[in-house]
Amino acid sequence: MDIDDYGGGQGPRSDVLVVTTNDVPGYRVQQVIGEVFGLTVRSRHLGSQIGAGLKSMIGGELKGLTKTLVQTRNQAMERLVEQARARGGNGVLMFRFDVTEAADVGTEVCAYGTAVVLVKE
Repeated sequence: MDIDDYGGGQGPRSDVLVVTTNDVPGYRVQQVIGEVFGLTVRSRHLGSQIGAGLKSMIGGELKGLTKTLVQTRNQAMERLVEQARARGGNGVLMFRFDVTEAADVGTEVCAYGTAVVLVKE
């Protein structure tokens, strides 16, 4: 698997900075816009579910599921960034993921945080 298959996050040139912290060294919060989130629900097809079930019997990483979850988280994060940008933000503080089962048919991934306007000090 390639690094992009099992990792995620922002690229180095994003115009909206997303951090898990309450502040950003070297910047000050000029305006708090409010909560933003990006949501997606994904399901896996029957063949991959059967393959994952068989793999879980012998142990080891479920690479197909890992890849799907990474893609899902990245999509949720992209939607979060779109929301922040659309509301005039250039930063998201206190970024988090929430993952839950959605009615036994898929996995819901929600990326959320507080959209802000950051200015360099």
